[in-house]
Amino acid sequence: MTQGSVESQADYPAHDARVLTGGGTCAAIVLDGTVYTLRITRAGKLILTK
Repeated sequence: MTQGSVESQADYPAHDARVLTGGGTCAAIVLDGTVYTLRITRAGKLILTK
């Protein structure tokens, strides 16, 4: 298992959001040249915006 991944019952990779954000609250995710922002709210929810 690679750093930042977590055990998953699913057939696809699972990653710890806190590792993706480097311990902070936001991370940039790029897909086909488009940048998305992943944010962890104070309530512990995830928001993905373009």
